[in-house]
Amino acid sequence: MPTNPDALVTTDWVAEHAADPTVVLADVDEDTTLYENGHIPGGIGFHWKDDFQDGLRRTFLGKEGFEKLLDAKGIGNDTHVVLYGGNNNWFAAYAYWYFKIYGHGRVSLMDGGRKLWELEDRELTTDETSVTPTSGYTAQDPDAAIRALRDQVLQSYVGAPEGTALVDVRSPAEFHGQVLAPDHLPQESAQVPGHIPGAANVPWASAVDPDTGQFLPADDLRQLYGGKGVSSDKDIVAYCRIGERSAHTWFALHELLGFDRVRNYDGSWTEYGSLVDVPVER
Repeated sequence: MPTNPDALVTTDWVAEHAADPTVVLADVDEDTTLYENGHIPGGIGFHWKDDFQDGLRRTFLGKEGFEKLLDAKGIGNDTHVVLYGGNNNWFAAYAYWYFKIYGHGRVSLMDGGRKLWELEDRELTTDETSVTPTSGYTAQDPDAAIRALRDQVLQSYVGAPEGTALVDVRSPAEFHGQVLAPDHLPQESAQVPGHIPGAANVPWASAVDPDTGQFLPADDLRQLYGGKGVSSDKDIVAYCRIGERSAHTWFALHELLGFDRVRNYDGSWTEYGSLVDVPVER
């Protein structure tokens, strides 16, 4: 699969297309006050959990729910959706993966996200963006080729058998079992610490420039992942704690490097580390 040339757009591109009626700019974060306190003019807001997750079960919205959500946001099948957010596009990358799950054709990340936009001293507004709901959005059936489920991981990836690779994108402290979850999210931990046997630890943020939040050049990304045995000839599963950081790594591998066999395990360590009698390493 070739690298996706439409996966990233620049801040310049976003500024130039601010008035384009075929483009919808969307801020995606875990805290909607970020959007309320200042967003790119004309942009709408998504809350990664409240908007994209099932309200009853631990999974994302079903096909019908996704269609209703996009209709409510004024997004059609031909709309070019450009996603951005804080924390180096952490949640925006999850939203991108989610849009791809349901086959939305035109979707991009704004490289550098909110961080770069602010560093460049570009305009932010607190004005509410007027949205005209649409109707008739039609999603495709979920793309099972880019999502890993629990039984797949247990049957085919534990121990990283030949031809496969597991990428744990959490912090080294989480990977080595020194902590159960990031310090600011203690309530979202699994039952036991550690990692899936055979996993390589490549923290998600190592794929971006820490100063700008932009993704590293492709050659640097290949070296970063290749140095840990993660290459395009393998079936790859990325995971983190709840699947959002690993969506960022999925984006780097699948969309920027063109690795065509990459799955995001959104159950991640919160699920795996709470299963009974499964192998764990520390």
